[in-house]
Amino acid sequence: MISEERKRRMNPMLLNVIGISGAVHLLALLILGGITIVKYVIPDEAAFEEPPAIEEEKPPPPVKVEIKQRPAQLDQSLANLRMKQVGNIAVANVAVNLPSMQESFTVSAGLGGFRSNSVLAATRGSLNMGMSDVSVFGLKARAERIIFFIDAGAHMMTDDKGGLHSYRIIKKEITNMVANLSAGTLFNVVLYDFRHTRFFRPKLVPAGNDSATQLENWLKPINEQANKVGLPNDPIRPLKPLEGENVMAEALKTYRDPGNITYYLTHLAMEQSVDTVFFITGRPTGADQIRRQMTKRERAIWDKHASSKKYQEALRKHQQEIPKVEKAIRQKVKEINAQRKKQGLPNIVLRHDDPRYNARKVGISFKHRHPGWATPYYLEGGEIRSYFRRLGEALYEDRGQEPPSVNAVVFLGKNEELNDEQKEQLRRFTRFFGGRDRILAGGKAIRMASSAAETTNN
Repeated sequence: MISEERKRRMNPMLLNVIGISGAVHLLALLILGGITIVKYVIPDEAAFEEPPAIEEEKPPPPVKVEIKQRPAQLDQSLANLRMKQVGNIAVANVAVNLPSMQESFTVSAGLGGFRSNSVLAATRGSLNMGMSDVSVFGLKARAERIIFFIDAGAHMMTDDKGGLHSYRIIKKEITNMVANLSAGTLFNVVLYDFRHTRFFRPKLVPAGNDSATQLENWLKPINEQANKVGLPNDPIRPLKPLEGENVMAEALKTYRDPGNITYYLTHLAMEQSVDTVFFITGRPTGADQIRRQMTKRERAIWDKHASSKKYQEALRKHQQEIPKVEKAIRQKVKEINAQRKKQGLPNIVLRHDDPRYNARKVGISFKHRHPGWATPYYLEGGEIRSYFRRLGEALYEDRGQEPPSVNAVVFLGKNEELNDEQKEQLRRFTRFFGGRDRILAGGKAIRMASSAAETTNN
């Protein structure tokens, strides 16, 4: 308990100081609280900007649209609808016009100087929907648009080649191969005798069983009889050469030299936009040379020689002898065929339009030989390849396609051989077009090489 004396001792001044200090703290607290409320609690007034003026646009002019009513489609009776197997649909005489290959997006690689290199070596300029792996007498290719040239000349059916029987094997090889192609593969077959040609169809047609049957019937009468071989009455199909290439055009259509014939047919194939070509021929291609027409100077030299008295007299005697020789040939052929019949052999095969060849074949000689023909002049390999490069650019590369590969099966007699120069010419020709070649000698070789069963579709 505090005594009265101690209470009296508390200083009144101290009490005043304490009161003043409390008042000051209270005032400071009020001021700071007000500032805080004004700055952080009460939001600033929003500032509004005046929006831009709205511009009025004129409405577009009215457009009149005429709506025509589509004609009603003809009703088809369901009773007229029939089911038919695809394999039995006939496609004869149907010209197939495919869309332009400008829309294609793939190319294939070639092996030679003519065909360009590409990493897409396994494809061609297409969607590959009709690709077939083809094997023709052991030569293999992958093709979607393919053409076969089959030599129909008498030299294909000589005894040392197996005669007519070997030619039947050739026809069967192509027929079986076509039957095994994919349904989407397009093909054509062309028989040729020098530059006379006979086309299976005017344009490429789809493969299949019906096409194979029609092809078999078409090929059957060709070179079936020894006294009726070749294509003597068939026309020569005209070419469509590059504009301004008169020298090459005349050379291809004029002469019957092997090189002229080979490139003439290759030209025909390229005009059909094929991607693969197969030759089955009985002679080397001679592909490094194309006989050309003579210049004015060369023609003048030859005319002077051919018009000489000595030449004309020799030519007259030779021509007068031809009927006599042809009569002797016919008599000789009867004797030969009678002997062959006893031996179980078919009749001897001769050429239809070459008495000089036939006379040599049966062992008859002319007393008065032909005085000789004009000296041949040739376009050489570099000039030929340059032309076909330009042709490939015009017919293929400008459309986004790849020029065709060209393959050749050369069918020789059992004891016949090509010399090194002929072999090299054959290789240069096929490799230039990115293809391959094969040489078969004798009937046994062509039987063993028959490979249509190896053809598969994709």
